[in-house]
This record gives sequence, structure tokens and C-alpha cells, in this order.
Amino acid sequence: MFDNFRFVVLHSTALALASREDNVHNDASWLLEIRLFKLHPGTRAEFDRISREGTIPMMRRYGINVVAHGSSLNDEDGYFLLRAFPSEEQRVTQSQVIYATAEWAENYEEPIMGMIADYHTAVMPMSSELVQGLAATSA
Repeated sequence: MFDNFRFVVLHSTALALASREDNVHNDASWLLEIRLFKLHPGTRAEFDRISREGTIPMMRRYGINVVAHGSSLNDEDGYFLLRAFPSEEQRVTQSQVIYATAEWAENYEEPIMGMIADYHTAVMPMSSELVQGLAATSA
């Protein structure tokens, strides 16, 4: 499954970069947000549990398209989150809404932020077909 997932990510990245200008101006394009987390040693299993049982379902309830998430294969303290948005404005707005809720503050802010040593976010254009392909591959 992960070999196929890596192939789709690399293939999708190449296609998106090759047609970047078309994707940016195409009404059917989406933005793929890639978040790579570096977690404090020994916290990844708990981070994954909270993600699966809490934060990912919450994001989906608020209309965020979570494409994939899980443990990194090449870093025992790594974790990834792929989310897709129709626009940069919606990416920013929907993220701000989630993190401003009482649910986030009361249930997730302290434990999640306490496990994250560092993280990086990259955003790239991607067609809706490729977003759907990534989601199907990671299911």
C-alpha cells in the first residue's frame, strides 16, 4: 500500500509541477497541503490514536478533506497529514475555524501541541482527479 502511495505522491507531484500553470488557472484544481510532523520521541502512537479518534474526524465534520494521514516510514518520530482545499482562502479559513473551537481547545490543543517538536507545511496545486486518486490509494 505504501509503495503505491509513494508512487502516487511522486507521480502526482511531477504532474502538478509539469502542469502548474494550467492547474493554477484551472477551475477544477485543488490545493494539496502536506504537513510533516516531527514528534517528541515515544509519542507517535498516542499522536496517531488522537488523530484517528479525534482530530481527523473533527476536521472532516468541519468540511476539511483529509486525504491521508499516518506514521512516516523513514522516521520513527515522523507523522504526515495530507489535506485538500479548493482554494488558499478556504485552506486558511477552515484551519483557523478548527483551531478556534472549544472542542479543539478543550480536547486537543495541549496534548497534540505537546507531542509536536516541529512541523513543516507545503502547499501545491493538484487536480481533483489526483486528490481523489491519493485518497483512494491511502484508504
